[in-house]
Amino acid sequence: MNTKKDIAIIGLGYVGLPLAVEFAKHFRVIGFDINESRVKSLGDLVDLTHEANLPDLAAVLALTGQGKGLSLSSHLHDLASCCIYIITVPTPIDHLKRPDLQPLLKASEMIGSILKKEDIVIYESTVYPGCTEEDCVPVLERVSGLHYNQDFFCGYSPERINPGDKINTLTKIKKVTSGSTPEIAQAVDALYATIITAGTHLAPSIKVAEASKAIENAQRDVNISFVNELALIFDRMEIDTSDVLAAAATKWNFLNYKPGLVGGHCIGVDPYYLAHKSEALGYKPEVILSGRRVNDNMGMFVANKIIKMLVARNKQIQGAKVLILGFTFKENCPDTRNTKVIDIYKELQSFSIQADIHDPWANHAEVHLEYGIDLITENDFIAYDAVILAVAHHAFQKIDFKSWKDKGTIIFDTKSFIDRAAVDARL
Repeated sequence: MNTKKDIAIIGLGYVGLPLAVEFAKHFRVIGFDINESRVKSLGDLVDLTHEANLPDLAAVLALTGQGKGLSLSSHLHDLASCCIYIITVPTPIDHLKRPDLQPLLKASEMIGSILKKEDIVIYESTVYPGCTEEDCVPVLERVSGLHYNQDFFCGYSPERINPGDKINTLTKIKKVTSGSTPEIAQAVDALYATIITAGTHLAPSIKVAEASKAIENAQRDVNISFVNELALIFDRMEIDTSDVLAAAATKWNFLNYKPGLVGGHCIGVDPYYLAHKSEALGYKPEVILSGRRVNDNMGMFVANKIIKMLVARNKQIQGAKVLILGFTFKENCPDTRNTKVIDIYKELQSFSIQADIHDPWANHAEVHLEYGIDLITENDFIAYDAVILAVAHHAFQKIDFKSWKDKGTIIFDTKSFIDRAAVDARL
């Protein structure tokens, strides 16, 4: 493969945009997204995901026409000159928690319509083992009329972006690579090696690379579910989970995971992809699914804990006022996909409790559109019966929780983030 040919990055979100910027420092890159407003914003150096290094983005946009650099488009015909297509679209789950491959398959259809002989399609979207060759390749073949591994080739290199992390960025995380033939695998590995300073790991097959990504997040999910279950147990014992973990962590080989809400587009989703494939093959994965059940119920537990604490203080439940701090799926990040804070909110509402949500990172318009919730600002704060710290944004450090507590407000900390003297209970 001649890696000096144009590269198209399909999807300019949390994964695709940093990838496009890094590749554009070495190659001619076209960043493609079906969202025209997203493309325009990036052209104006506005990135709502906060993932791009804006000076780097400006630099590669200015390089266009010099044998490298980045151009942006929402028009498919602009990609016709490309020979390498890297697909980074979302792979969510539906309301039944089944894999939703529609974005991936639609992207494959689009690329299939412009695919040429000798082209290479690389997938980065998280999928179950076998998805690339069993689900995506047939679409590419059908639409293009070309034959897999004769006329065109594929690779798979799972994304490892950690949204909001400014230390472990794209180039500093070792990259797993793979290809549909030994020669293509080597070429794909060499391509990524040009930008990944942490190095690459060439997997023996696409399916192995897919499986490696699936178990990365499933492992974390199971580990977090264990400490979440411990939190449920220790709550009944009336001992503090963080105290127990601090004591246990004095042993050198203890894995010090923390309890909390497990949402987002990776840990809260990817295990369902692995479970789906496993069940399709006749095996029900007990450990993976039991971990998912525990983690999926943590929002309800937090809400019900607040209700019990209100009852214990003789507070009227109906009409009680509760403030939830944080709505994104993790701290210092604007991503609200699959946030589990919504579970706390809905459970409180089912008891006719007035629940307000404040999040300085979340996009108010997107939250309203996706969840039907109007976020409030600090200027909208009122007297609350309880405050729940759901997301540990650094911005919340300036809040005077102690004064709230002194006035009788219940303070519940799901992240062990607040000064312990200022809280009534922690997860």
